[in-house]
Amino acid sequence: MKHILKYIFSLIFVLLFSKNGVAQEKDTLKIPQRYGLRLGIDAHRLTKSLYNDNYKGLELVGDYRITKKFYAAGEIGNEEKTTADDNLNYTTKGTYFKVGFDYNAYENWLDMENMIFIGMRAGVGSFNHKLNSFTIYQPGNYYGVNTNTSNQEFNGLSASWLEVVSGLKAEVLNNLYVGFSLRLNYLMSNNEPEGFANLYIPGFNKTYENSKFGAGFNYSISYFIPFYKSKGKSNSKISKPKL
Repeated sequence: MKHILKYIFSLIFVLLFSKNGVAQEKDTLKIPQRYGLRLGIDAHRLTKSLYNDNYKGLELVGDYRITKKFYAAGEIGNEEKTTADDNLNYTTKGTYFKVGFDYNAYENWLDMENMIFIGMRAGVGSFNHKLNSFTIYQPGNYYGVNTNTSNQEFNGLSASWLEVVSGLKAEVLNNLYVGFSLRLNYLMSNNEPEGFANLYIPGFNKTYENSKFGAGFNYSISYFIPFYKSKGKSNSKISKPKL
């Protein structure tokens, strides 16, 4: 995984900055900007489902360009995750969606459409837990522990949260983009069942005792579907070498 992450960052760095490596003067040229819908998938959840027997997940991602810098953005997905530790084994299953915006802070060269962005999301999840087994320490037991199997289910649970998002997207082929984003989450509401905590929330990820904060990330592969072009009212820049 570390090698893949290093490769992605290296590739995106070259794509974004390779054309800006010499001393230049910049003149403004009005270039029509494309507007449309970008749809894709989170490659991290997809590949994790293939190699991890305790996880199944799928997340679809999308954004729509509203202005030169602002994009409406969102994600929708589902997850099924079995968590097993020394004392507890349970399965969480549910769906979620997130909606918000991204702001592109990167000044593209000519008609490039790469992004270094920051944004926000509002997320909502609906899910359930199944308690598979749990272990209780019992001093009177010869082994000191007693493992109990259980099929108890906790249904109809929900949670909502806010996310601060930061990441990048780069075009690797015509209209095909790869991206990476980091997410800092803040839990707004959390409907917990009696006698059991929501230790994992689909879309939000792992929760922590006495804290409403969480974190996540994704790797995206997406395709841009252009709808129309602007009439050249852009501040995109073309450069010429110094003489």
